[in-house]
Amino acid sequence: MNESAGQGTEARGNTLRPWVWGGAIVLLALPAIAMRLGADGVQWGAADFLVFGVMLAIACGLYESAARTSGDIRYRAAAGIAVATGFLTAWANLAVGMVGNEGDRFNLLFAGVLAVAVVGAVFARLRAAGMAMAMLAAGIAQALAVAAAFIDGRDMRGAVFSALFVAWWLLSSALFRRASQ
Repeated sequence: MNESAGQGTEARGNTLRPWVWGGAIVLLALPAIAMRLGADGVQWGAADFLVFGVMLAIACGLYESAARTSGDIRYRAAAGIAVATGFLTAWANLAVGMVGNEGDRFNLLFAGVLAVAVVGAVFARLRAAGMAMAMLAAGIAQALAVAAAFIDGRDMRGAVFSALFVAWWLLSSALFRRASQ
């Protein structure tokens, strides 16, 4: 098997493409539908839809890139989990904040987690073994951010939720490691 991308397990075609992009369209439409139906607490403006749409396009584009990089199902699953975890981290941080509220400067630590994942992926050149290390580093960074919030005595409701993301980073790392073998 080609270690650099983990090729060989499946064909390179991306059969999930319609589901990934279709799911993004549905997610973008949900707040509009909720507002139309008068759901309490859903008040999005044009800027909210623009930011969410750009985030979804970036996430889908990143997954498309991973799907072109490797046909290995483990590689693609690892990439999908990493992209989804990064997306949810960014979305939660922007919407309500991982700790406290969205304006809490402590949330910059969680932006740092995303930076660790992105910089690690760039240095790994998307190779499975390097991606395993990058996602492991992101998981450790997430755990350290949660620990720092706990030590600092922050509102732990968001931090407990954020701690669950550690498992997703580590699962991605494990799948990348398997894809590299």
